[in-house]
Amino acid sequence: MSAFGAKVGLARAVGAASRASGRGGGTTLPGRVLLRLAPDAIARLGADLDRGATIVSATNGKTTTAAMIATVLHAAGRDPVHNRAGSNMTWGVATALLEQSGHEGLFEVDEAWLPQVTAQLDPSLIVLSNLFRDQLDRYGEIETIADGWAAAVAAQAGRTRFALNADDPLIADLGRDAEGRPHPGVVHFGLEDTAQALPELQHAFDAKHCRRCGHPYTYERAFVGHLGHYACESCGASRPQPEVAATRVELRGMAGSRVELRTHKGAMELELPLPGLYNVYNALAAVTTCLELGIEPAAIASALSGMRAAFGRVETIEVAGKPVSILLIKNPAGANEVLRTLRLEASGEGIDLWIALNDGIADGRDVSWVWDADFELLEGAVRRVVCAGTRAPEMALRLKYAGWPAEAIEVEPGIERSLDRAVAGASQRLFALPTYTALLELRKLLASRGLAKEFWQ
Repeated sequence: MSAFGAKVGLARAVGAASRASGRGGGTTLPGRVLLRLAPDAIARLGADLDRGATIVSATNGKTTTAAMIATVLHAAGRDPVHNRAGSNMTWGVATALLEQSGHEGLFEVDEAWLPQVTAQLDPSLIVLSNLFRDQLDRYGEIETIADGWAAAVAAQAGRTRFALNADDPLIADLGRDAEGRPHPGVVHFGLEDTAQALPELQHAFDAKHCRRCGHPYTYERAFVGHLGHYACESCGASRPQPEVAATRVELRGMAGSRVELRTHKGAMELELPLPGLYNVYNALAAVTTCLELGIEPAAIASALSGMRAAFGRVETIEVAGKPVSILLIKNPAGANEVLRTLRLEASGEGIDLWIALNDGIADGRDVSWVWDADFELLEGAVRRVVCAGTRAPEMALRLKYAGWPAEAIEVEPGIERSLDRAVAGASQRLFALPTYTALLELRKLLASRGLAKEFWQ
């Protein structure tokens, strides 16, 4: 056995022991150990993927997009090496490569780690969906992330293909070199159904200025945050024409949506079981990726029609006899799309909510983003809400300022006590809106009750 093989064996043994102990760590510890022993492990293990590797990154939706792609590949008999549990930094990628086998890779990668993973993995395809303001204490402003991504794309140009969101000016700009010429191997996706445009630009609007000249963008329309149809009147930079476009979208609340698409490989119709316009964007990214991976449109549409939600991304689990629908919120743009979806579910008596706001490192210590999210969208539509998490009182205060009646708002910081309280008081269905670490706590709680799998399974 080679020295590297011995290191791989040791890291695998550590992972098996971690899972057997029941303490978690199965998605990160083996990779951490391996990278400590062999810093070039991602490059060495990735070289065995003879069909190449696909990287997916975004602020919002990368887990769901990667899960959609994995669903299509599985239906096509091409199960990828995939960090499906959502551990999306170097150690999560290393763990997947260490413990799975296959001919091709599919890796969801954290925004800040994209340049490093790209340099090590040398992917055949990179999928970039959006950049939104998120965890400012960790990432800084989104222009900082965009600059790092631009350098990574430039380094891979000519050897890697790219699927880019035409509707995000920060992402679309990555498809051009410093002189504005298009990089080779770039395909764009976007939304063309003008009926889905917002009546006005949202407060959570991040990409205001052209990265090339600094002049404000002029928006013809916007769909989700700053995603839309735009142009710079100063230097002429504008939204590229997407090869894959949603030409008609019918949103059906929590039931999902029906989407008609125009693609460079023919027309498609999707019956998408996941709700919201944000999931239409995720589906556009997934469809574009799968077309680039050589899968036929009909096969893609068929697989996505049976798509199951990733944990916490619009998954519904029965708790104490009542359905609990879990929708992750973590920044203004993403929260607004969840709120828009829930507004379609509001009935005469109002909806019941559990909102858990944490300020852990993975959430971002600064939770001021809740003041930029438009909770006013549900004014008059809520029957009862229980606020939980380490910043539960601040969440309750935000909801009062949003016009939600004080008598409908309860505060119970503990995750378990608050969830049980919310379920017991719900009239029918409960909508659970946790931030990231609150989602992990919820996942652990539901797993301990036998209602969900452990997150590394």
